Order: sequence, then structure tokens, then C-alpha cells
Amino acid sequence: MPKSKVRKKPALAGAPNRRTPVKVKAGPSNPIYVAVMLGLMMLGLVWLVVNYLAADKISWMSSLGPWNFAIGFGLMVVGLLMTMRWR
Repeated sequence: MPKSKVRKKPALAGAPNRRTPVKVKAGPSNPIYVAVMLGLMMLGLVWLVVNYLAADKISWMSSLGPWNFAIGFGLMVVGLLMTMRWR
């Protein structure tokens, strides 16, 4: 039985060089980054607690109304999103 011919694949003009990926050694996060991250989470929690306990006594906070929840949870979410880059 005859053997089939093997076709050569044409070389691509812009083929990238095959290299081994370089691992980047990233050190621990800056302590200021960690402090800001934890501070935002705590500030959001404190904002919500103050909203529940003393919003009627603080005029500018009571005028915000339901936006207090958005501010408090927003601060906490930003702090939690920062945890993704924490090393």
C-alpha cells in the first residue's frame, strides 16, 4: 500500500518567538495600602452604625436619607475590592 505524503505547514510571517513565561516575584503590599484597605472597610461599618444610632441627631446625615446605605456599603465594597490586590 502506498504511503501518503506528509505536507509541510507554511511558516507564519509574524510568528512570535516561543519563550518561557517569566514569573514576577511581587513582594508584600505596602503597609499604607493595607491600612487604607482596612480603614475603608471600618469607615463603612462605622458610617452604617452611626446612621442607625444617631442619624436623627445629625442634621446633614439625616438629610442624606437612604444614601447613607449607599455610602456605607460603597466604602466597604471598595475596601473589599482592594483585598484582591493585597499580597
